[in-house]
Amino acid sequence: MKNFKAIILVLCIGFSTLSCFEDNDDNLVSASEISDFVWKGMNVFYLYKSQITDLEDDRFNSNEEYANYLNSFPSPEDLFESLIYERQTVDRFSWIVDDYIALELQFQGTSAVNGMEFSLFLAPNSTTQLIGVVRLVLPNTSADLNGVERGDIFYAIDGNTLNENNLSQLLNQDSYTLNLGVFDDKGTPENTDDTIEPTGENINLTKAIYTENPVYLSNIFNVGGENVGYIIYNGFTAGSENELNTVFGNFKSNNVQHMVLDLRYNPGGRVDVETYLASMITGQFPGQVFTKIIYNENFQSQNASYTFQTQLPNGNPINSLSLNKIYVLTTSRSASASEGLINGLAPYIEVVQIGTNTTGKTQASRTLYDSPDFTRQGVNPNHTYAMQPLVANGVNKNDEAVPGTGLVPSLGFEYQERPLNYGILGDVNEPLLALAIADIENSTGKFYQIKNNPLSPLKLIKDSHDFSPHKGGLIID
Repeated sequence: MKNFKAIILVLCIGFSTLSCFEDNDDNLVSASEISDFVWKGMNVFYLYKSQITDLEDDRFNSNEEYANYLNSFPSPEDLFESLIYERQTVDRFSWIVDDYIALELQFQGTSAVNGMEFSLFLAPNSTTQLIGVVRLVLPNTSADLNGVERGDIFYAIDGNTLNENNLSQLLNQDSYTLNLGVFDDKGTPENTDDTIEPTGENINLTKAIYTENPVYLSNIFNVGGENVGYIIYNGFTAGSENELNTVFGNFKSNNVQHMVLDLRYNPGGRVDVETYLASMITGQFPGQVFTKIIYNENFQSQNASYTFQTQLPNGNPINSLSLNKIYVLTTSRSASASEGLINGLAPYIEVVQIGTNTTGKTQASRTLYDSPDFTRQGVNPNHTYAMQPLVANGVNKNDEAVPGTGLVPSLGFEYQERPLNYGILGDVNEPLLALAIADIENSTGKFYQIKNNPLSPLKLIKDSHDFSPHKGGLIID
């Protein structure tokens, strides 16, 4: 962020005499330089600094006291965790990593994957065994090339029946074999005889470095003589605004009058990309405030507003649809920038949210490096630790934040995905998309027929996103 280096210097001058401690080569400071970086970075930037006694500017009276404090923690991770405010309820999203290179690749959408995203459920009539149901297959990955499909059920890996004890070990392998099964209700309405029966089909999967295109799919449907634009967008990654703009250019040239934005598996990403997407959806509010970023007491002068734009960073004009209404599909995995988009658009246009509550993450984070001004430039070559603490709150133009319990679907549009009937993504009969289309064509009968589909008897336990907890977020520079 601009002027951060100058501001940090001013803050240090304003601290008590010993609060800006000497460098780690000073004899008095024997603590790890990584721990020194952790405390100083959190002291300057952490959103909840005022709530943490150990982050107070006058917390230490001497370098020796400061060093003893840092040395009291077994690792930088332990120190970092001690500085988090109400981990279970308020700050569920700050983290520290020991490899910022891998983190940067992840933010660019690059990681080692086999291309299968899935949800994990208790197996029918079991309290220990699990099954996985595939919900998304990334194109041109091992899963895609080997025939894995949305809705596939796997009950074992490498012949080992899944349970909560072996789950991480089996799924974190670079290569493994899926053992597929099928749900069998025995033709009865009762759940007590339900089972998963092996099909005998096995699929080998191998992880490889992969750069995901967050624009997963786009299409145009004709509904009652009017065109409906549909897009599945799975991450607000840097640069993806250019492909989004191409998609919206196609929508515009085809006179799209309605739009369904599918964010059900989108964990978030960059605020600036979120703003560009909002500008494509609208177009009639140039220069008006879309979202605000509010920092801690150290940076109140840096509080910023993101406004609706008319062009992209490369100078290309934004293809705007000037819509007054949009349908957005969500699940509990729709987070951060996905939520910010809904929250930021709500004061301007009608947003019909279909699905389930979103994650509930209103805060933004920033990558801090061990350098004089906490940016990537001049980073300490002795280690590769970095932090991604929450540094700001994101609110809309009316200062409304996303509640911690998530954004609630529009009244009447609540719908939980059925893992035994996911449907085909992009197909007009896929339940969440079909609900939007039914409302667009004012087909009440079709709408309630979908809504009345029976709930799944399966109990959700985990999700593939749980194995990549640092994916997404609400990211600012």
